[in-house]
Amino acid sequence: MSLIKPNNSQNKAHVWHQIKENGTTVIIALILALFIRVFIAEPRYIPSESMYPTLETGDRLVIEKVAYKFHAPEKGDIIVFQPPENLRLLGYKKSQAFIKRAIAKAGETVAVKDGIVYVNNQPLVEDYIAAPPKYDLVEVTVPKGQLFVMGDNRNNSNDSHVWGFLPADNVIGHAIFRFWPLERIGTV
Repeated sequence: MSLIKPNNSQNKAHVWHQIKENGTTVIIALILALFIRVFIAEPRYIPSESMYPTLETGDRLVIEKVAYKFHAPEKGDIIVFQPPENLRLLGYKKSQAFIKRAIAKAGETVAVKDGIVYVNNQPLVEDYIAAPPKYDLVEVTVPKGQLFVMGDNRNNSNDSHVWGFLPADNVIGHAIFRFWPLERIGTV
């Protein structure tokens, strides 16, 4: 029995083949990860208490980005969006995403009276809010191509009752899953 040792040029060829193969795998993985983040889903961090108690500061979520290419956000969806122009004029950056709950769509009316939010003159049943709003809002009609959004922490939320309507085109996606902290993992 004899052992045949590969010569030095065969070793180099094998090493370069492995490098090329591994490099190709890494490049494909990076392209797929970038594609998924840009077009399908991305992680987000909750920096404030505006959605408390539904979401807490420090929660990490998966934001799904495909569904709204086929239909508009539904009332009650927790959506992530770029700040509208009037907030950018106040210093918020376009890349500084907000997260709020969709309350009303184009053509619907919204009002807040005596701690109750009304959509189309019907009181919302909101078992998800921190406390009833301590402010009133005269009835407004949501214009075409716009949404009315509010934080679940009604009295500590920079939302549509403060700055107006949200252009639907600003919506990035909707929150579907909390992956951190582990003790609160699950759908949102």
